[in-house]
This record gives sequence, C-alpha cells and structure tokens, in this order.
Amino acid sequence: MKRRSFGQGRPVSLFTLGTMRALSSVEHMARVLEAAVDIGINHLETAPAYGPAEQFLGEALRSSSKIPQGNWVITSKLLPGLTFEEGQRQLNSILQRLGVKTLDNLAIHGINLPEHLDWVLQGDGAHLLDWALASGRVTQLGFSSHGSFALIKSALDCKRFSFCSLHLHLLDPQRLPLARWALNHGIGVMAISPADKGGRLQAPSATMRSDCYPVEPLALAYRYLLAQGVSTLTLGAAAPNDLSILKNLAQCDGPLNEQETKALRRLERLRKERLGNEFCKQCRGCLPCPNHVPIPDLLRLRNLAVGHDLVGYSQERYNLIGKAGHWWESVNASACKGCGDCLPRCPHQLDIPQLLADTHARLAAAPRRRLWG
Repeated sequence: MKRRSFGQGRPVSLFTLGTMRALSSVEHMARVLEAAVDIGINHLETAPAYGPAEQFLGEALRSSSKIPQGNWVITSKLLPGLTFEEGQRQLNSILQRLGVKTLDNLAIHGINLPEHLDWVLQGDGAHLLDWALASGRVTQLGFSSHGSFALIKSALDCKRFSFCSLHLHLLDPQRLPLARWALNHGIGVMAISPADKGGRLQAPSATMRSDCYPVEPLALAYRYLLAQGVSTLTLGAAAPNDLSILKNLAQCDGPLNEQETKALRRLERLRKERLGNEFCKQCRGCLPCPNHVPIPDLLRLRNLAVGHDLVGYSQERYNLIGKAGHWWESVNASACKGCGDCLPRCPHQLDIPQLLADTHARLAAAPRRRLWG
C-alpha cells in the first residue's frame, strides 16, 4: 500500500486501521492486525475512550510476529480539559498499555467547543502538551474535531498541531476546504469514518448502489477523498474480511479515473433531480437561526434520505441529536417555530420551515410505548 506524508511524523499508509470495533478478544484484535499488515497498512488509530481497544491492541502488538515495514505508526488520544497531573498519568498509561516508549501521534480527542481549544493554548493543557513533547513521550501533536468550521480553522491556525482528524465524506464535503488548507500548510489530514459516518456506505441502499454504478459506493467514497490528497482514511474493521475492499485500492492514490468521474457526476445529478427545487445546497446562508436549529445539517440528512434512499443512516443520525453531548447537534427540526427569519437569506428560495417539518416527519423515531404505566 502506498504511503503519504503525515505532518511532521513518519509517512502513513493510505488507509488507517481504526481499532474501536475489533473488541471481542485480544486474539480477535491480533487477527485483524495481521490482516492489516498483509494488505499494507502501517498506521493504527486508537484511544482510551474506545473501551478495551487500547489494552487489546497493546497485547496483540506484543504477541504478533507480523509487523509492517518500518514498524507501526500509532495514534492515540487524550480528552481535553484534564489537569496537568491527570494528563500525565493518562499519557503514561497509554504508553504502558501499548507497550511503547514514544507515541508517534497524540491527538486531542474532540476539540468540539471553544473552551476545548482554550485548554490547549493555555494553562494545564498547554503545559501538558509541552511536557509530552519535551519528555520524548510524543513525536507530534494533532486533534480531532466534530466542531464548527470556524473552530476547526482556529485550531489549524494556532500552530500547535501538525495533524488533524476530520469528518470528510463523499456525501458531506463541506470540510474539504479546511483539509486542503491544512495539507497546503504541511498539516497531515486523517479522514474519520468516511464509510460509516459518511452514509453507512459499507451497506448502501439499493438506490445508492445503482446511482454509483458501475463503481461501488464505498470504493467511490474512498477514491474521492484520496483524489483530494487526504493523507489517510480510517477503516474501523470488526473482522479481517472488512479489509478486503482495500486490495484494489492499495495503489489508487491518483486523480479520479474516467469511470469514477462519471459515477460521481451521475450521483450528483440524480440527487438534484430527485430533490428538485427542494435541494439544499449547503451554502449556510440561512444561519444563524434564532432558535438554534442547525438548518443545513438537518436538510443534508433530508437530501440523503430523499436523494439516495439513505433512510436508515439519516434516521440514525437524526435521532442521535440531543443524545451525544458536544459530539453532535443538540437541537432537531421540531425546534423550528416557523418565524421565517431564514427565508430572505436563502439564495435558493427554499421553504425552509416546511422542509424542516418534513425532515422531522420523515426521520424522527416514533415514541416507544412504555411497558408499564
């Protein structure tokens, strides 16, 4: 598998093995690791927040006889907001679990709010990151984020990080300008969950499969991001066979070919045709909403449900709203009061209140009937 530069650290394979799914046993993790070596992966992504993943990974690394050329590159994470002493303890525990003296890449796990970035830049967070580098425990620093465009840009601008992990997807490319800026400034970019969070494309709808024909949706999603120059894409394999799709993609890091370009254009054309004058183009001109409704993000889910019959994925994401803290949206379409404040700002004259009502009707889960009372 080809490798790309990744910030100031060692080059990484086009695909990164995410370790949050192979969790049944150490032996299970070891089998997935060996399959990753066979296919050419050299980069592992883990975190203390992934349950037993980090412990399983460390034990599997110690017992496995297979290693990639040049050894593994490992990324782990720390949550923001820790005290200096707690951060020291947690980083030492990461190194101990993984069985390494130096961690290649340490990411701040979820700079999702302004106070998370403040922690990085001053006080305990700043002291902790300085210590991690100066002590030789960490080679380079990065961050992941589910936050706003402006917050991610501020994190990239702060000159603290040499890599980032962002949600970049075929069906949601709004953060690609940030990725391009980062790459142009020597900052490595890892695409987080481009398959599952990108539309559950490992199990696409029949419509989505037909829309991308003759290219498989998952392959098109991966190739789209690689053609943009993204350093590496995560694949959270639950079993060795989950890596089989990479056999045909290990060397495919160039521009989209003619067949892929045609599939991408067909996908975009059919989405627009099905949505017609209800297609939200994600310009974000409707914001801010006085009731804090994240209008473009909700209408994007409607675009996918109507445009490609990705109903299961869209319902899953919609019904997570308000249940994931700062990791996802907190307000759904039912908060729209029909005030019309957004209407004159929409350059495409969408009836936004009506579309939000339709989004809620399509995607909201029916209340479950209680078994008592």
